[in-house]
Formats: sequence, C-alpha cells, structure tokens
Amino acid sequence: MDFVSQLGDYALPLLGAGFAGILIGVEREARGHPAGLRTHTLVCLASALLMLAAVHQTEWMGDTSSEVIRIDPVRMAHGILTGIGFLCGGVIFRQGLSVHGLTTAASLWVTSALGTLYGVSFFGLALIGTVATLVVLVAFRWIDEHMPASNIIDVSVRYRRDGAFPEDAFHELMRELKLKPRSVRHRLISSGEAIELGATLRGPSTVQTRALAERLCDDPRITRFEISPRND
Repeated sequence: MDFVSQLGDYALPLLGAGFAGILIGVEREARGHPAGLRTHTLVCLASALLMLAAVHQTEWMGDTSSEVIRIDPVRMAHGILTGIGFLCGGVIFRQGLSVHGLTTAASLWVTSALGTLYGVSFFGLALIGTVATLVVLVAFRWIDEHMPASNIIDVSVRYRRDGAFPEDAFHELMRELKLKPRSVRHRLISSGEAIELGATLRGPSTVQTRALAERLCDDPRITRFEISPRND
C-alpha cells in the first residue's frame, strides 16, 4: 500500500474523530467543566488511533506470517473503554453531600466510544452518535432548565451539645420553610461538644435556600452549616 493510499485510510477517521471531540469539548468548555476542549479532543483522537492500529495490524507486524496474526479490533475497543473509566473517575468529585462531574464523565466515555467508531471507519453510526451526543448535552440542558422541577439541596448543620436534642427544632424549621427531608443523618463530633445533623431536602423553588441560610445564621446553637444545591 503506497503512502497516498495509507494517508487516505488514516486521515478521514482521524479528522472525523478530532472534529467530534472538538464539538463535544467546546460545549463542556463553555460550561466551565473540568474536562473541556483539549481533553475531549485528545480522548477521541486516542481512541481512533488505537482502533486504526488494531484494524491495520498486518501493516505494522512486518514479516510476521499471516497465519499467526489474528485481527480482533473488539478486544482493543474493550481495552479503550475500560481504560477511559480511570479518566472519567478523575472528573467526579464530592463536595459536601453532593456528587459533581457525572455528566462530564459520561461525555468523556461517549467521546471515547465515538473515537472507536471513527477508528474502524464506521462513519454512519459515528456521525449519528456525534449528533445525538450534542443534542443530549445542548438541547436536553435547555429542556432541563425550563421544566418545572423541585429544588433539591444537601444540608449539614452542627449544633452545640448543650440543651435539648436539636432534631425536633431542625424538623420544625424544615416544615416552616416547606422543605421535605428524606431522612436525617446524625453524627457526634469527635470532641463530643457538638452534634451534626444532615439531610437531603426537597422544596418547590430556590427561594428556600436563602431563607434557610438566614434562619440557620440566626440560631445561636448552630456553630457551622453547609448548604449544597444538587447540580452537575
């Protein structure tokens, strides 16, 4: 196979993978997520390169007998998608009681899958997958923002240990603000001087978040609190 023919076989899959990675990366970059343009582009290109190497295995095996070579791109695809899991894990982090980065991790995973499809020159499915991914990331975000939905927040409140057990007061405050705790978690601080209560709360709007913070600030028994809205 001459160089020009090789260039044609390699260039189109890599260009397609690079363009798909750029489109997805631009959306993530614009949202300020930890994995952005360069990360998604590199992931897509790396997946395509590895699949191209697997598909064209006979070309880099040199003088090895064709009876010995067993081309199995599926094994390479399994390895790529398994390895990308470690990278996806790096963008998922916990802040207080909330977990962030799940959508970015999923976008990295699907970007790797798209690169794999471009690498085996399965252009039809790869293009459909690219468009579908962008629809989910862009259009679905607009739908999510305009759908009526409950406001979900994670709250942890630390009370001084003097006086009555604070759970009844905590529930009373939630009822006044129309916030519904799914369950209440209890933790005794190691020093033994404070009790920490935590809960995931559901309310009709974000107005309650500020009202809750103001009420917690006014309580003299509270030494520390944290309110974390659920988002990705």
